[in-house]
Amino acid sequence: MSLFLDILLVVTSLLLVLLVLLHRAKGGGLSSLFGGGVQSSLSGSTVVEKNLTRITIFVGIVWVIAILGIGLEIKFG
Repeated sequence: MSLFLDILLVVTSLLLVLLVLLHRAKGGGLSSLFGGGVQSSLSGSTVVEKNLTRITIFVGIVWVIAILGIGLEIKFG
């Protein structure tokens, strides 16, 4: 179980970094380094941006669950 939680934590950590960098910048910032500084003529969120946000939240919840599982295993295991 410990190995599974460790692997899950590493995978979700890398996914979170990738997903956060994929989000559109609202005022410059880090994602503008990768070409995010080009503004589109569409204002508001697109379907892709909404789905990206949902996936990021889901991966974040899995990340928190993995951390809590590792903490409980350390305390009681």
